[in-house]
Amino acid sequence: MAGLTVAAVALPLALAFGVSSGADAASGLITAIIAGIFIGVLSGASYQISGPTGAMSAILISLSVKFGIQGVLVAGFISGVILLVMAILKVGKLVSYIPAPVITGFTSGIAIIIALGQIDNFFGTKSEGENAIEKLVSYGKLGFSPNWWAVGLGLLVVVIMIIYPKKWTAYFPSSLFALIVVTAVNFIVSPDVVEVGKIPQTLITKDSLILNIGGIDFGNLKNLIMPAFSIALLGMIESLLCGAAAGKMKNEKIDSTRELVAQGVGNMIIPMFGGVPATAAIARTSVVIKSGGQTRIASVIHSLTLILSMFLLGGVMSRIPLCALAGVLMVTAFRMNEWESIKQIFSKKLKHSMYQFLITMVATVVFDLTIAIVIGVVVAMLIFILKSSELKIEISDIDDKKLGYEENGIHDSIKIVYLAGPLFFGTQDQLTKALNGLSDLKAVVFSMRGVPTIDDSAIGELQELIENFRKNDTAVLLCGVQYHVLKTMERAGFVDKLGKENILWDAVGAIKKLDKDLCLV
Repeated sequence: MAGLTVAAVALPLALAFGVSSGADAASGLITAIIAGIFIGVLSGASYQISGPTGAMSAILISLSVKFGIQGVLVAGFISGVILLVMAILKVGKLVSYIPAPVITGFTSGIAIIIALGQIDNFFGTKSEGENAIEKLVSYGKLGFSPNWWAVGLGLLVVVIMIIYPKKWTAYFPSSLFALIVVTAVNFIVSPDVVEVGKIPQTLITKDSLILNIGGIDFGNLKNLIMPAFSIALLGMIESLLCGAAAGKMKNEKIDSTRELVAQGVGNMIIPMFGGVPATAAIARTSVVIKSGGQTRIASVIHSLTLILSMFLLGGVMSRIPLCALAGVLMVTAFRMNEWESIKQIFSKKLKHSMYQFLITMVATVVFDLTIAIVIGVVVAMLIFILKSSELKIEISDIDDKKLGYEENGIHDSIKIVYLAGPLFFGTQDQLTKALNGLSDLKAVVFSMRGVPTIDDSAIGELQELIENFRKNDTAVLLCGVQYHVLKTMERAGFVDKLGKENILWDAVGAIKKLDKDLCLV
C-alpha cells in the first residue's frame, strides 16, 4: 500500500521533472522506474525513494541546452562513477559540515530556478538562453505573447493544488487530482496548447534517447566533467540530507556510504534506458514512511506501479498539457522553500544566518549549483572565523569593599584588563589600541581565563606591551591563563621573561600579591 501511495505522488512529479530537465515526460517516468528498482534495492536505508527531482532538473536544463540529451546522459553516467568514488573515499560525512542556512538558501535558489524555468510552459511562450536569467532577458528581444488557454489551465492546476483539502492528500495527491481535471478539460475542449506527447510503452526508448557508449564524443568529454561533478555533488547532498531528515521520522539511521553506492550504480544504469540523473526525494520518501512502508520493497512496488501506468495510461498521459505540469512545478517550487527556517532566520534577525542564506540563494540562481554550495560554505566559514576571532576587552577598576577591604580607593592605581577571545595576529592590534590610554598606574593585571588560544605574533605584541609598562614602573601580572595558552607562552620563552611568580590563578590572588609587593595595605 505504501508503494502504491508513493507511486501516485511520484507519477505527476516524474512527468513534470522530466520535462523541466530538458528531456521529456517519458524520460522522467523512466528515471523514476529505474531509480525505484535499482537505487531503492541498494539504498542505505529502508525508506529512501529516488527519482527525478527539482534540484537536479535545475542543473540539467542548462546542460541539455549546451550539449543536448546525449550530453545529459553522458554526464549522468559519469556522475554515477564519481558517486562510487565518493563512496569509496567515504566523503558522505562532509555533508554534515554544510551549515543549515546554506542548505536553506540553496533550496530556495533551486525553487526560483524551477519556477523561472517553467515560464515558457506555463504561459505558452518562447525564449532563448542557457539559464533562467538569460531566458527572461530574451523576452525583451523575442517579445512575450502568452497563450491564454495555457495560462488558464496552468492557473487551474495551481488553484486546485492550493485549495485541495490536506486531509485528502494522504489518500490521493493534489497534483495527481489537478492533472486529471486539467487533462479531462483538454480532452473535452481541445484548446491550442502544447501536450506531453507520446509516452512509450517500453522501458527501452529510441536509440537517440538512450546513452550510446559507442557514439560518445570523447573530444567533448572534458566539457562534461564539471557538470557531472555538479550532478554527483548535488546527488550526494540531496540524498544524504533526505536520508538524515527521513531517518528521524522513522528512527532509522542511514548508511551514507551504502547510499552513495546505490546512487552511483543507479545513475550509471539509468542513462542506458534514456533516463535523467536521479537522487533521493524527500517528498516521496516522507510519503512512503507516513504510508507505513517498512522495507525497500515499497520502492520496488512504486516502480512496478509506474510501469503499469506507462502501459495502461500512456495514451491518456500523452494528452496532459505542458502548462499543467508547469503549474505543478510552480506550486512544488513554492513548497520546496523551508518557510519555517526562513521565518526563524529573519524574524530573529540572525544576521550571520541571513547573509549565508541570501548569498547562497543568489549564487544558486546566478552561478552553477556546485559553485553556490562552495560559496555558501566559504561565506559561512568566513563569518564563523570573523565571529570567533572577536577579542572582547574590558578594563575595570577594583571594588575594594567587595574584596573585604574597609574602604574603596586603596587600589585606584591598579587596573584589571579582562580578555575574552583568541589572541592572535588578527586581534593583537585591538589589545594595543585598548591599552594606549593607560598611564600613571602602579600595576596592570591581565585576566586571561577567556583566552582559549594565542599565537607567536600575539605573544610578541604582549611582550612589547609589558616592556613598555615596566619602563613606566608599572608592574604587570597575568591571571587565569589556560593550560594550553600557558604551554605556548612557555615554548615562546614569554614565561621566563615575565617570571613564573607573576602568573597567578585568579585576580584575587594577583591583587594580594600586589598588596605585598607594592606595600599597598
